[in-house]
Formats: sequence, structure tokens, C-alpha cells
Amino acid sequence: MTEKSVKDLRAGDRVFLTGRIITMRDEAHRKFCELIMNGKELPLCLKDQVIYYTGPAPAPEGKIIGSAGPTSSYRMDPYTPALLELGVRAAIGKGERSEEVKSSFAKHGAVYFAATGGAAVLISRTVKSVKTLAYPELGHEAVREFKVENFPCIVAYDVHGGDIYIR
Repeated sequence: MTEKSVKDLRAGDRVFLTGRIITMRDEAHRKFCELIMNGKELPLCLKDQVIYYTGPAPAPEGKIIGSAGPTSSYRMDPYTPALLELGVRAAIGKGERSEEVKSSFAKHGAVYFAATGGAAVLISRTVKSVKTLAYPELGHEAVREFKVENFPCIVAYDVHGGDIYIR
């Protein structure tokens, strides 16, 4: 995903992502931010990446992944601005974010997508391959690469300040 590709998106748009997304949850975010604060190299480049906040369940026999629904995004709020500064282009999760994080998405030309909570099994069907990239010791919270086809989500925050959660 590029800066140019997110400029046309507006809060409320339905999108179906196809391509590479990176999975990260709380502990991986913390580890990345510790590396950033200590001036150390990250295990992967985050520029133009899409990060999905999920910790997928173990894969049932014959499947490549178990259910993989979104986790509550607010838990990543302390870390999100630092990752957006490194060029993360989009994040996928569920629920509202802090005002600081919301403005950070617009400031860095990134979008926040909402995925449907409770649809973990349906979402997992869009995952075509899985590869562990970092921190395998974190189990279901390891950093993974998902290759997805038609992953459904809604633009929650756009680069223009749009917000689906405004009532």
C-alpha cells in the first residue's frame, strides 16, 4: 500500500484487500518500539506495510490458519505513532483509537481499517498463506506475513481526518 493509494480512500469506504499484510499484537508492538528507542534495527521494514492486529488461533488439521479475527486496537495506541513514523501505511483492527493516534494516521498519510469482530472464521478464509517473520516465541502473537485475497474491511480513519466513529 502506498501513500498515493490511500489518498483516494474515505472513511466509510468498503475495501477488499489483496496482497501482503503483517500481523502484530501488543507484545510485538512493544518489542519493535523498544528496538526503535534503542536505535536498533527492526526485524523487518515497515514502510508501506499494512499491519493487522490479530493473534490467530492454531490451524485445524488441513487448514493453513485458525480463526483470525481483529483484536481491540486501543491496546496498540501507545506504540502506533512510532510505527506510523516509520512508514506503516495502514492498520487493521476493531474499535476507536485515541485522538493522538487518530491524528497520527492523518499526519503520516496512513489509514485505519476496521475489520468485523466476530467474523474471525470468515476472515481466516481470505488468508492464502502464512509465514512467521519474527518472534516465534510469542506463539499466536508472533509477527507473521499473511497473503490475503479479498480481505474485507471498512476505512475507519482516512488521511483527510474522516472518522466513521463520529456520532
